[in-house]
Amino acid sequence: MSTDFASPYSTAPLREPERRLSLGVFFMKFGHHPAAWRHPESPGSGDPDFAYWVRLTQLAEQAKLHTVFLADFVGSFGADLDKLEHRSSAANFEPLTLMSALAAVTKRIGLIATVNTNFTEPYNVARAFSSLDHLSGGRAGWNVVSSLSEGAARSFGLPPDETLDHPSRYERAGEFVELAKSLWDSWDDNSFSFIHKESGAYLNRNTAHPVHHEGRYFTSHSLLDTARPVQGYPVLVQAGNSDTGKEFAARIAEMVYCSAQSLEIARAYYADVKSRLAKYGRHPDSLRITPGLGTIIGSSEAEAQDKFQQLQSRIDFSRGVNLFGYDLSRHDLDGPLPDNLPEPENGKGRARQLRDLARRENLTIRQLVLRFSITRGHLLVVGTAKQVADKIEEWYTSHAADGFNVVPPLLPGGFEDFVTHVVPELQRRGLFRREYQGSTLREDLGLVRPANPHTHTVAPAPAVGIAGEPESDRDVSSRAGSTVKADPRHEVLATA
Repeated sequence: MSTDFASPYSTAPLREPERRLSLGVFFMKFGHHPAAWRHPESPGSGDPDFAYWVRLTQLAEQAKLHTVFLADFVGSFGADLDKLEHRSSAANFEPLTLMSALAAVTKRIGLIATVNTNFTEPYNVARAFSSLDHLSGGRAGWNVVSSLSEGAARSFGLPPDETLDHPSRYERAGEFVELAKSLWDSWDDNSFSFIHKESGAYLNRNTAHPVHHEGRYFTSHSLLDTARPVQGYPVLVQAGNSDTGKEFAARIAEMVYCSAQSLEIARAYYADVKSRLAKYGRHPDSLRITPGLGTIIGSSEAEAQDKFQQLQSRIDFSRGVNLFGYDLSRHDLDGPLPDNLPEPENGKGRARQLRDLARRENLTIRQLVLRFSITRGHLLVVGTAKQVADKIEEWYTSHAADGFNVVPPLLPGGFEDFVTHVVPELQRRGLFRREYQGSTLREDLGLVRPANPHTHTVAPAPAVGIAGEPESDRDVSSRAGSTVKADPRHEVLATA
């Protein structure tokens, strides 16, 4: 087997073993605060606006952030207009389409798109992310989700009695990802690099590895019709706080987007997930744990608090309250959270955080909404740029996080404040880089590039000399950067 690159699950240390603070940003159209769309500084329209997303993404790239992250709530409203009204997440771009467009107007920042495994097939996803990785020069990331809302099930015509429960959806998602990897590995890295025009031999048979998969959830007998991704695989991202989600992250993910509101909770989560990697033969540094971080920044703490209250005052309680699937409209908003709430099928970890916070601090439903909904359970820092940097440094040096996924409550101004004031402060402290490191997202994050398990150094066919006679045998490799000459007399997979 080639030793050019380490296995994605290798226990060998990374090329640069020192820790790197990772910073990404998770954009919503108006920001993460539920009332951000009502703020005077937010965009005045919910219409699709590509130029808006270009400005935000290029700003993140100028700040040298590692990634831009887009969620997807595909079909989640169904045909329910009551759910749709006043929901600012409606009418967003489809993430993969938007990321492909952003690839053309950016150069270095990683592009992470969410794709739900319940509403597509592994072949489609493998093909799309391979294309995005090539279009972006190796900057693609896939946020793997398996959530299944009632509205989405109706949108896709899934009968209620045929939908999978929470553990089964994770199991299916695991098989989905493994099949996608097999499809990415169905070609060697440079299978399409050495066309032999004179002979008419287009491809060398030994660089192709047909997939024959018969699993519990999927069947596929195929070769992918796109080349192997620049990065081998796109960076695999996962979001989850439940125990099942943490186990899925330990087995598959390379970056985790999670939530925690205190240092103690974050450190426990970090230690728990990292400790699970060994059973899968993985090194702790092969996974980046990046909690969400909301920031409201002012020149003083008082100014920041004033900005915060301006947002909070725009939350409308008159149209009901729904928190992570809990419809609380029938309950007294100034009373406690009911004890008998059922556990939702989606967002189990977040729902537990919600209940624990309400009980721990004896919050009313109204207080819980004001406290929890602004960043959906993530860490929120309201203060000066120095206070934000202090919190980032504390969590990073305490091994509560490898970095953060910034979730700006208000766009564009809230993110502009972070870039203008917090990033320079982190750079001044030596915590955050001033330039990009590496040409791909994997290299920039310090992650190894997965080797193709089928690739090995062999001489699959004698090379053809000028006179048509075989030259001396030589080792050839199908790895990128090697030279392969196919003999048109045999081992030909396709001809012109």
